[in-house]
Amino acid sequence: MNHGLVFNIQKYSLHDGPGIRTTVFLKGCPLRCAWCHNPESLAPRPEILVVENRCAACGQCRQACPFGAALAGAGPLPARNDSCVLCGACAEACPYDARRVVGREMTVAEVLREVMRDRMFYEESGGGVTLSGGEPLLQARFVLALLAACREQGLHTALDTCGFGCTEDLLAMGRLANLVLFDLKLMDDARHRAHCGAPNGPILENLRALAGAGARLWLRVPVIPGLNDDAENLTALARLAAATPGVEQVNLLPYHSTGVVKARRLDRVAQAEAHPRPEPGDIERAAGWFRAAGLRVVAGG
Repeated sequence: MNHGLVFNIQKYSLHDGPGIRTTVFLKGCPLRCAWCHNPESLAPRPEILVVENRCAACGQCRQACPFGAALAGAGPLPARNDSCVLCGACAEACPYDARRVVGREMTVAEVLREVMRDRMFYEESGGGVTLSGGEPLLQARFVLALLAACREQGLHTALDTCGFGCTEDLLAMGRLANLVLFDLKLMDDARHRAHCGAPNGPILENLRALAGAGARLWLRVPVIPGLNDDAENLTALARLAAATPGVEQVNLLPYHSTGVVKARRLDRVAQAEAHPRPEPGDIERAAGWFRAAGLRVVAGG
């Protein structure tokens, strides 16, 4: 597939693999993690996002909307309404850049052209391109085509995945990518279902498959106090990481509340679940379980 749905291309990224990178964020995710940092990545379709502190309530978005006159109320349109067809007229009409359409169709050539602009930085730092999300496995054909195009240009590529998806597609991506950033959250299946919305069995099976195929792996573990930083979970994660061939390091990712703000801007109040931020001591304590298993640990991406 030559087209994919992209919601952000982040330049000068320092937390998604080695060196200076460009991270291509793809829309759509099969999980619903309670701490999600990128709620705009979840739905596999474009959405309207409203930055509330920029909105002057001028009503120009309502005037520009083809259905604005028929909608109840006055002033600015909400981020979500049943009539919206995502034409983007409201975002174009906003004089304060308070409204944005999140997610746009891009071709492989368009994405490649964008990432190639920073090739000099990749070469000087040992960086490259990271495909993230959302979940790249939901757009497998596009991701495979993009990885192949990057490979033809000699670019280092990393795949950032939650591991929940088609094993065949994941192995194909692993063969093309130079590095796989594999996210792990909770080892107990019941807890994983409760906090991530899906079983972890398929994820662990896919990790074993990647390791068996010889993929280079960085395991990434979000640290959310009171949710997954208990000794039982961290010990189980450390044992798994130590027993998995190809794991070069474990990255501990401190929880932050950016996703709560984004969820409000998408009018998804129900998803705006805040959690405590970990203290530096929390990260160091978590790192101890992995170091005790003989693993290299890095705080952050």
